[in-house]
Amino acid sequence: MKTRKNLFHLFSLFLLVSMVLVACAPAATEPPHTEAPHTEEPSELVAAAQAEGTLTTIALPHDWCNYGEVIEAFKSKYGLEVNELNPDAGSGDEIEAVKANKDNKGPQAPDVVDVGFGFGPQLVDEGITQPYKVSSWDTIPADLKDPDGYWYGDYYGVLGFEVATDFVTNVPRTWADLLKPEYKGQVALAGDPRTSNQAIQAVNAAALAMGGSFEDPTPGLEFFKQLNDAGNFVPVIAKAATIASGETPIVIRWDYLALTDRDTFAGNPNIEFVVPEEAQPVAGVYLQGVSAYAPQPNAAKLWMEFLYSDEGQLLWLKGYCHPIRYNDLVARNAIPADLAAALPPAEPYAKAVYPTIDQLSAAKAIVTENWDSVVGADVK
Repeated sequence: MKTRKNLFHLFSLFLLVSMVLVACAPAATEPPHTEAPHTEEPSELVAAAQAEGTLTTIALPHDWCNYGEVIEAFKSKYGLEVNELNPDAGSGDEIEAVKANKDNKGPQAPDVVDVGFGFGPQLVDEGITQPYKVSSWDTIPADLKDPDGYWYGDYYGVLGFEVATDFVTNVPRTWADLLKPEYKGQVALAGDPRTSNQAIQAVNAAALAMGGSFEDPTPGLEFFKQLNDAGNFVPVIAKAATIASGETPIVIRWDYLALTDRDTFAGNPNIEFVVPEEAQPVAGVYLQGVSAYAPQPNAAKLWMEFLYSDEGQLLWLKGYCHPIRYNDLVARNAIPADLAAALPPAEPYAKAVYPTIDQLSAAKAIVTENWDSVVGADVK
């Protein structure tokens, strides 16, 4: 399995260059400075996908990266149906769904996956995905895609605290704050750390704050044990409904999900997103891939073409997810000014830590294997 030894340095450079370009962007959208990349899907692929008639997705909540609008736009553009499986599944659940249905050509077999960066090696090693290179392949940074096309980065963000301030009087500013008695029964994760990339990354982030590392996330597990023993941890997978009701008023999750909730709730309740102060924020990339056993392989490939077109990338950005072709979009002046203005401040992103795929794989194994024995909280 090929690894990505230089991911941290290259991706940090990629991000910093992006921010400089954004700062220098004009106030209004102008014609592209350079010719747009070829992102038109072949007519033969469109016809073949329409003959299949349906795309089956999994683990795509509508409030995650604006996937609700993305799915509707895809359906409207191509006239395909989209069969949505288990929107709240974690990355590990997606992989298991593909494996469990590899001989099943029915509606329970996913055509595509969207998983955390640390799951990339598993996609290849276990034959979960098949190679496919989208038309805009050359504009995806080299260290954020498998060279043979088995997976490719799709978007990224940073972790922090989503706080429903109608239920939380004093907003926590650090990881250590979460251990205070005033937060009893209030702190939750947005996934199961035994299967969810987002939750695993939350443990990694806590580990960094507690003096650990991606290679040794044990301090993060110990932190969540303290949180659980104190009665502050709520073993519920937080969703918009549990946040709005006050059941999980403090959630450790990606920035784009918190910012989407802030807009969607429109003050009922009020939402504040906090990047913890005592450690560098952890940033995370997610990956796309076409299932090796896709019942509708042409619809799956057409979905990828749509996601990696300018249209699809801008729809992700509208949901506060920085798309993987962000650098290219900025360079060509392809981001509308109002969309660029809606993005959060650049400072947290400039300080963020981007773990390598090897680090994520190592941390994933430690967290998933030791959560039950160390923390002892059955998250569901």
